[in-house]
Amino acid sequence: MAGGLLVGRRAILAGGAAAVGLMAAPSILRAAETLKVGVYGGYFKDSFDKHIFPEFTKATGIAVESVAEPTGDAWLVQLEQAARANQAPADVSMIAQVGMLKGINAKLWTALDLAKLPNAAAVLPHLVNKYPDGRVAGIGAVSWYITLVSNTKAIPETPSSWAALWDAKRKDQLGLMALVSNSFLLEVTAATFFGGTKHLDTEAGQLDCFKKLSELRKNVKLWYRDEAQFEAALKAGEVPMGQYYHDVTGLAVADGHPVRSTFPKEGGITDSGSWAVSRASKKAEQAHIFINYMCQPSIQALLSRKVGTAPTIDRKKTDLTDAEFAGVSSDIAPIIPRYDLYLSKADWLNQKWTEMIVG
Repeated sequence: MAGGLLVGRRAILAGGAAAVGLMAAPSILRAAETLKVGVYGGYFKDSFDKHIFPEFTKATGIAVESVAEPTGDAWLVQLEQAARANQAPADVSMIAQVGMLKGINAKLWTALDLAKLPNAAAVLPHLVNKYPDGRVAGIGAVSWYITLVSNTKAIPETPSSWAALWDAKRKDQLGLMALVSNSFLLEVTAATFFGGTKHLDTEAGQLDCFKKLSELRKNVKLWYRDEAQFEAALKAGEVPMGQYYHDVTGLAVADGHPVRSTFPKEGGITDSGSWAVSRASKKAEQAHIFINYMCQPSIQALLSRKVGTAPTIDRKKTDLTDAEFAGVSSDIAPIIPRYDLYLSKADWLNQKWTEMIVG
């Protein structure tokens, strides 16, 4: 596993029942058939191609043609345009959460049949995407964490709360993500000072969080878009505290750098991607078999070991050791981003973010 693999997936933006399902698969499924699966490009796709898709083909006889998804909304736009022409650039795609919501609004996703996805019953509830009428639009594919990171030489004491970002001792010492929609600092502020992310339900609550967040501006040395820039500054102690990806920080620790990743008492921030099936796909049966396969505890553990993602199911159902699990996740309840706000109030949030936080 390489740091580039983990960073690459964010450029876009997380057994027995499976065996029964696979044995019962229709006889039409044979090696000659191909399922197109869209995943984030670069090292992330390479890792799926090497460690995950061949195992699926061995188990099911269904070949996978992996498709590298472009960044941002570009893939969603391609899928929508293709669906209008009854075409599917990929049958199944890994979609970021705001993209899932946009696709739900556009009725882009084929509703999934949970009767054909027995393994999906183990997926954590917040990783199941639904249409307003309750039909399932997507199932959690992978997740990962953003945590409170620090340089152990510059900051010997381990912080216990996100409130450490506001500490007067941290003046001109922080590295934080530059966008409202990828830093999730509004949610961090709500969880740390206002009892939870429900405080963001109203505009008044959102303004409370913006005002509180503005108090730490003097502590910020670097608002970063380039993750490598912050990682280098963290390792060197030039920017000794901030927010970063838990798994990538773990790689830096393993390489001997004086850094730590802390899951604060309020929780790390969990972000994720979901499997969704284009409504234009003619491979719904095979897509269900694929998604069901990916939800297996053994495959979730394989993803943690080979791709560096956190399991989308209860860790007790996997055979991950404590050390393996700690490398990608935590038992502390996470802060779950308010993706709904980044869809419904994107312009207003971006405006306030510029005015009050990074302007």
